[in-house]
This record gives sequence, C-alpha cells and structure tokens, in this order.
Amino acid sequence: MNYVPLDPRNAVVLFADLQAGILELSATCEPVRLRRAVGALAKLSQIFQIPTVVTTAAAESGEPCVTPEIAAALGVLASHTRTTTDAFLHAATREAIAQTKRKTLLIAGVATEIIVQHSALSAAAQGYDVQIVVDACGGLSHRTEYAALRRLGQAGVVTTSTASIAGQLAGDFSQPRGRQAIGVLYEIAKAEGIRNFDPLGVRA
Repeated sequence: MNYVPLDPRNAVVLFADLQAGILELSATCEPVRLRRAVGALAKLSQIFQIPTVVTTAAAESGEPCVTPEIAAALGVLASHTRTTTDAFLHAATREAIAQTKRKTLLIAGVATEIIVQHSALSAAAQGYDVQIVVDACGGLSHRTEYAALRRLGQAGVVTTSTASIAGQLAGDFSQPRGRQAIGVLYEIAKAEGIRNFDPLGVRA
C-alpha cells in the first residue's frame, strides 16, 4: 500500500448533525470528549485553511443549534439543513462540498450509523477519498457503530482520528503551522489526562 500523507490543499471537512438534541445521543463517545475532538478538528481546519461544510438535520422547532466548538474555532458558519439521512442526497450540501473542488473528505458527526455512514458511502461512490474521524463521531451503540465502520472499511473508507490528522498536517513542526498543529495535539493529550506530553518542547 502506498502511503500519502493528508494534503490540506485537497481536503474538505464535513461536520454532520453535530447539534443539540442529536450529539447527546452518542453512546460510543462521551459528549464532552466528542465535543473536544470536534473542536480540535475545527482548529486544525482553521490553521491549515481547510474548507468546512456544516450540515444539520431539521429540528422539531426553530433552527438547529450547532455545537459551539465549531464556531469557537471557525466563526459562525451557515449550515445546510436536510431532510435526508445522506448528505449527498441533499443538493445544497452536496454542491457545497463539490464547489470546494477538493477530493479528500473528512467526516465528523452523529450518528455514525446514519448520517456519517450513508454520506461516506455516497461520497466514496462519487470518487471522494473519504476518511471518518472516529473520535469526532458518535454511534448509537458499540455494536451498531462497529457494523457501520466495518461496512465502511469494506467500501474503501479510511478511519482516522484528530490526533492522526494533527500529526500528518504538522509535517515539519519547525514551521509555524506545524507547531500550531502539534499544539492541538498537546491540547488533546492534556485533556485526556496524559502527563508530560511535550513534543519537541512545544510547551514549557
């Protein structure tokens, strides 16, 4: 297998249904950890100027409330509200992704078995290199999420994590953006309670 590091110039991030009332349904990743990973992915998107698309499910009343960690890193973004369980069956979301002209699609969302799985399968069928950011996703149960990830793997979809993405994007961390990416790694490790994590003296 040929390994090609993630190229931020060819990547786009899809944040799917990371909203009040749905994010809390995650049974495979605690909401606080899920929000932390989503925030880290949003920070990496900002650092490396990776375009992001936010899609939400229709709420029973009013506008869907997107988790604030995304806006904290990227500012308030317009969201594309769907009535489909597949982002690629919703014209506005599909076109927003296509308009970036980027072919590596990173997906974060809830639920893994529904919007994440269906969108990833459709994207892969349309020629995208799809990567599921597992710690920025939440499933309805460990059993059903495992089944979804297994199916996605069989379809050629790659599983990854915010830490892996940060490490790939960092590249040469003697450069400013590389050091910022390592800083995001440090924040993840610190939040997870990993002590003495200080690669190359990024933090005193």
